[in-house]
Amino acid sequence: MENTKFGKLYLIPTTLGENEPLEVLPLSVKQAIENINYYIVENEKTARRFIKKISSKKSQGDLVLESLNKFTEPEMIPTFLQPCLEGKDVGVISEAGCPGIADPGADVVRIAHEKNIRVVPLVGPSSILLALMASGFNGQNFAFNGYLPIDNSERKSAIKRLEKLSKDADQSQIFIETPYRNDKLLAELIKTVHPFTKICVACDITLPTELIATKTAKDWTTEKIDLHKRPTIFIIQA
Repeated sequence: MENTKFGKLYLIPTTLGENEPLEVLPLSVKQAIENINYYIVENEKTARRFIKKISSKKSQGDLVLESLNKFTEPEMIPTFLQPCLEGKDVGVISEAGCPGIADPGADVVRIAHEKNIRVVPLVGPSSILLALMASGFNGQNFAFNGYLPIDNSERKSAIKRLEKLSKDADQSQIFIETPYRNDKLLAELIKTVHPFTKICVACDITLPTELIATKTAKDWTTEKIDLHKRPTIFIIQA
C-alpha cells in the first residue's frame, strides 16, 4: 500500500522537439514543475532548459537534479528517491516524450513501487502511440520492439520475423532506429518485406515538419523522403 507520508514520484512528459511546451502539454505539467524541486533526468542541461521554458520564474538554484542514463550505476538509483521518503515530491523527465516508455525512467519507477511510493503519470505526447494512431494499423493488437539489430543479416532476419508475426497475429509491429540510420532502415524494409506489406513512417511528430505516411512497400519504392537525423517511428503490418 502507498505510504501517505511519502512524497510522490511524478512522471513528467516533455515535447518531442523544439516546439513551445504548452502547445502540446497540459497545464498539469506546468503545475507539477512549479511545485517540484527534485528531479531525475536523462540530461541535466536539457532538463533545466525545459523547466525554464515551462516555468521561467522558477529558481534554477533551488533545483536538485540526478542523472539517470546509461552511465548511471544501478546501485545509485534507489538513492534518487530519498526525497520521496522524506515527504518531498520528485519528478522524472526524459529527453523526449513520456518517461518510462523506451526510456531508462522505468528503472526508477520499479523501485518506487517496491518502496510503496505513489507513482503519478502525467498526460503528454508519446511518439509511439501518436504514430500508431495515425498509421491506420491495428491499434488493439500491437508490439513495440525498440531498436532492430545493427548487423545486416540479423536485421533482415528480425524484419522477416516481425512481418510473419504481424501476418499470423494481425499485430502492428512498431520499432525505431538511431536517426542517422533512418534512411538505411527504410530502404532495408522496402527491400525485405513482401511488396504488399504496409509500412508506416511517422517522422517529426507534433512538429511543423511532421510527416506521417502509410504505403505498401511497393509504393514506397517510388517515394523520395529524407529521414536523416529526424526522430522517426516505423510500423509494419502484413
